[in-house]
Amino acid sequence: MKTLLILIMMLTAGIFLFGCAPKAKQNDLEGFIAAHVKKVKPPAKQQSLAWWDAATTGKSEDYERASSLTLKIRRIYSNPQEFALLKDWKESGQVKDALSARQLDVLYRSYLGNQIEPEMLKTIVDLSSEIEENFSTFRGTIRGEKVTDNKIKEILKSQTNSDERKQAWLAGKQVGTAVAEDLIRLVKLRNQVAKNLGFENYHTMSLTIGEQDVDELDKIFAELYELTNEPFAVLKAELDEKLAANCGIEVSQLMPWHYHDPFFQETPMVYDLDLDVYYKDKDVKELAAGFYAGIGLDVQSVLAKSDLYEREGKNPHAFCTDIDKEGDVRILCNIKNNESWMETTLHELGHAVYDKYHDPEVPYLLREPAHAFTTEAIAMFFGRLSRNPAWMQQMLNLSDRQRQEIEKVSDKYMQLKQLIFARWAMVMYQFERQLYANPNQDLNSLWWRLVEKYQLVRKPEGRNAPDWAAKIHFAVAPCYYHNYMLGELLASQLHNHIVYQIMLRDSDENVGYVGHRNTGLFLTKEVFNVGAVYHWNEMIERATGEPLTPKYFVRQFVNDVGSSSTCVGSGLGNCYFLTI
Repeated sequence: MKTLLILIMMLTAGIFLFGCAPKAKQNDLEGFIAAHVKKVKPPAKQQSLAWWDAATTGKSEDYERASSLTLKIRRIYSNPQEFALLKDWKESGQVKDALSARQLDVLYRSYLGNQIEPEMLKTIVDLSSEIEENFSTFRGTIRGEKVTDNKIKEILKSQTNSDERKQAWLAGKQVGTAVAEDLIRLVKLRNQVAKNLGFENYHTMSLTIGEQDVDELDKIFAELYELTNEPFAVLKAELDEKLAANCGIEVSQLMPWHYHDPFFQETPMVYDLDLDVYYKDKDVKELAAGFYAGIGLDVQSVLAKSDLYEREGKNPHAFCTDIDKEGDVRILCNIKNNESWMETTLHELGHAVYDKYHDPEVPYLLREPAHAFTTEAIAMFFGRLSRNPAWMQQMLNLSDRQRQEIEKVSDKYMQLKQLIFARWAMVMYQFERQLYANPNQDLNSLWWRLVEKYQLVRKPEGRNAPDWAAKIHFAVAPCYYHNYMLGELLASQLHNHIVYQIMLRDSDENVGYVGHRNTGLFLTKEVFNVGAVYHWNEMIERATGEPLTPKYFVRQFVNDVGSSSTCVGSGLGNCYFLTI
């Protein structure tokens, strides 16, 4: 009897001890999260404000302040003892509460990417800040005269003289020479960090930390390459004939400067209708604000704190930033009243509503988009509307005749836009992948081999300059660009779901979403509110009924363009935002 009693007591103690272990882990983690948020929240807000000041003023002291705060925050995440704790909690499998487990996962990946020696960390942050400052303040020159990015694009859009176009294109590449050496140094430093953490290179590490898989992305881009080859070649051949005719040259004489932007990532406006004419006498800002309000997404508080028009010293690009995860969301633009800036403004406000409409009850660490590409998807979903005939008619008060004129070319423009961008995204993804695999190779030649393969654009004879380095994303958004393409896939998937399941339409003909409040309600409830509570693919499946798949993008933009290609339908399954 005594032996039995002792045995019962031992079993009871064991149950008590081991049963309490998960609860102890849970309590310890919750205490850690609370302390972490209290520690990181103030400097995170200060850092966001400092970067905003730097981007809007171009002042060196603002960049230095932003860099210092970035370093302070990254040092919090580089703490090896705290990382060891998080790793232990994660590997124990004893954190059962879903919200706590998700926050643990977010923290673990954030700390993992920052396990860097203090001196190395400072070097990387300072160098990144210096390169970004150079990008923001650099102005190319044409015959000794400084020009803005907007001016370069205006020349490439309108000038018919090939030499004038060439000079503008060259001016757009000059920043590459100014930053290339520092960029390569930065790439090598990032690689060194990744290898110290057991990764092959920084590119692989970045995808892993971002809950993505290199092999799966390679598969997706290979599939898109095959699916878009023939349609892209057909549309580009037609486009090249028009570009050549506009400049009075043969198609065989076309060079990179004959396209309408420095990288051939945008759609040249060469058909019978120039969409810019519909926007030149309108107020792009007010159009965007009115549209978003009409679908139940008020952006006035965003615009009130935003910086929208160009000036000397200001960052010449566009982006959205969530200052504090508590409603202070802003966009930076350099608006002109044309179609391109209509698209960009709608795009950046798409990022903004995603951030603004996070549920404040969601934990601080999860009050962010499910993934970088899911916020890109929302931005692209709305950005596409700038050349949508139904949207343009309603927002610009166009007549039926004007809408019909737009419809004659709008589908072709949209197909061109998506195919041109898909091929451009392939260049960026493949170049960056190979850049980090071997930064000592001939990067200038690599760049042009990829441009010629994917974009079918001819390399200028004898050209040997770091044209690749003129793309700011390599410096300030490394290993990110593929997310724009994934965003396009998701934008098409959301469009398909809203049209057929929310609007209950038989087709997406004449869908412009103007005044359709259920669109705003659906996105707010299923996408914005939940933030990063779920893994990105779980969020997508919950919202649309299936995981991310390229089939809706292919159905919307690739099929029926010069071939009978059909989507093979493979899903991705397990597989501070700049303008593109």
